[in-house]
Amino acid sequence: MRKIDIFDTTLRDGEQSAGINLNTAEKIEIAKQLERLGVTIIEAGFPASSPGDFDAVHRIAGTVKNSIITGLARCIQKDIDTTWEAIKVAEQPHIHVFLATSPIHMEYKLKKSPDQVIEQAVAAVKYAKKFFPLVQWSAEDAFRSDREFLVRIMNEVVAAGASTINVPDTVGYASPQEYGALFKFLLENVKGADKVKFSAHCHDDLGMATANTIAAIENGAAQVEGTINGIGERAGNVALEEIAVALHIRKDFYQVETGIQLQEIKRTSQLVSKLTNVVIQPNKAIVGKNAFAHESGIHQDGVLKNPETYEIISPALIGEGEIPLVLGKHSGRAAFRDRAETMGFNLSDEKLNKAFVEFKKLADRKKEITEEDLLTLLTEQQVQIEDVPLFDLKMVQVQYGTENIPTATAIVLTPEGLEKTVVATGSGSVEAIFNTLEQLVPGAVQVLDYRVSSVGKGRDALGEAVINIRYDNVSTTGRNSSQDVLEASAKAYLNAINRHLIQASLRAQPV
Repeated sequence: MRKIDIFDTTLRDGEQSAGINLNTAEKIEIAKQLERLGVTIIEAGFPASSPGDFDAVHRIAGTVKNSIITGLARCIQKDIDTTWEAIKVAEQPHIHVFLATSPIHMEYKLKKSPDQVIEQAVAAVKYAKKFFPLVQWSAEDAFRSDREFLVRIMNEVVAAGASTINVPDTVGYASPQEYGALFKFLLENVKGADKVKFSAHCHDDLGMATANTIAAIENGAAQVEGTINGIGERAGNVALEEIAVALHIRKDFYQVETGIQLQEIKRTSQLVSKLTNVVIQPNKAIVGKNAFAHESGIHQDGVLKNPETYEIISPALIGEGEIPLVLGKHSGRAAFRDRAETMGFNLSDEKLNKAFVEFKKLADRKKEITEEDLLTLLTEQQVQIEDVPLFDLKMVQVQYGTENIPTATAIVLTPEGLEKTVVATGSGSVEAIFNTLEQLVPGAVQVLDYRVSSVGKGRDALGEAVINIRYDNVSTTGRNSSQDVLEASAKAYLNAINRHLIQASLRAQPV
C-alpha cells in the first residue's frame, strides 16, 4: 500500500486557536504523546515568534526521537536562522517555510509582484537548504492562487532544493472536486514533482476539511497536515484522527496506510482537550463521547444482536475503554506507577510521589477511581513547572448563605515565600474567591471566561475548573480539578496567574 505521511500541527496551527495558550511543559507532553501516536512529522511551533515558542521547539527537538520535528518560518533569513538554532539538535532537522501566492495576499499583504514573490521563495529555500536536509515550502492560500503561477513558483522552489511542497486551502474555500483536481494538475505539470512530496493542508471553514484532504490523497498527495480534535484558527484544521481512522476502515477502497497507532487516538484526544481547555463536542466523529452511543431503540436492538449492524468502528480500535478499573484505596505505589506508565506517562520519582499522594486522597473520598480521574491527576503533575517560585494556595474558605453576602478567605504562599491572608466579598461564592485572590497582584484582572465541568460520572466526580483571564493586556488560561468546585476554581485562578508570571519571564528573554 502507498504510505501517507501524517504531519501534525497541533502545537503550531492548533495553538493559534482563540483562547489556547500552552506552556513549554504542556507542549512537550503533547509532543511525546504525538510520538506515541506515530505521527511522521510534528510541527512544534514557530521559533521566531517568541522566546517561549523557541524554547518549546528546542526542547521538543531534543526530546522526541521517533517523529521528525519541524518549525515554521517565514521566507526571511532571520526566521530561518532562529529555526535552525531551535531544531539543529533534532534527529532529522526539518524546516517549514511559507510565502503567500494568491493575488489578494501578494497585493495587499506582501505588497510584492509575482516575480518578487518567486525571487523571495527561491532565496529562502536555497538558504534553508544550507542547514536543513529537509525543507518544506508552503504556498499560503494556494487554492485561491493562479494555477499557472503555482506551477512557475513550484518549479523554482523544487529546483532550489525543497523536499516537500505544501498546497494549503488556507481559508477553507475549496470543494473536494476542486481541491483534488488542483493536486492532479500540479503533479502533472510541476517539473520534478515525482521527486518531492506534495502535502495537503485543509481548514474547515465550510465544513469540508476532511473531504478535501481525502480528495487530495486520491489525487496523489503523499502527506496530509492537520491537528488533533481539529483545533485551529477560525473553524479549525482537518482532524487527523478522522483521516487516520477513515483511511484504516476503508483501506479496501483507498489502498493507503499512515503508520498511526490507532489505539493511542483516544488518549491523545483527551490529553489535547485537557491541556488546551477545548471541549470536544459530544457528537464529534471518532473521539466524541457520543461517538459510540446508541439511543434509538432500533439501533440498540441491532447493536445487541451484532455490533456491526450500526458500528463501523469498534471503541477498542481507538483505545476506548481498554484500561480496566482496578486501582483503589488499597492499591500500592508499584501498581500506581505501572498504570501511569501504561497510560503513557513518564513521571520523575518526585512527581510520581506527588501524584500518588493526590490519588490516595481521592481514593479515600471516592468509591471508584476512573481512567479520567487518573488522566487528570497524572497530567497535572506531568506538566507542572518545577523550580519556579509561584503562588501556592494553602487554604480557601467561603462563607455563604442565601441572606448573607458571600465572603471568601484565602491563605496563599507568595513567590517570595511569604504567607499572606486575603479576604473579599462578591455577589456569589466564585466571584468572592476571584475578588479575594485578585488582591495578590497589582492591577485589575479581567475574567474573560470561566466554566466548571465534571471529570467522569457520579455525584463524587472530580470537578474541573477552567478560567481565562486578561492581565497586563495578556490573555492566560488556568485550570485545576478537585472534588470541591470552589477549591478547583480558586486553584485554577492562581494557576492562570502563575502561568502569566512564567510567560512574562520568558517574554523578557531574548530569542
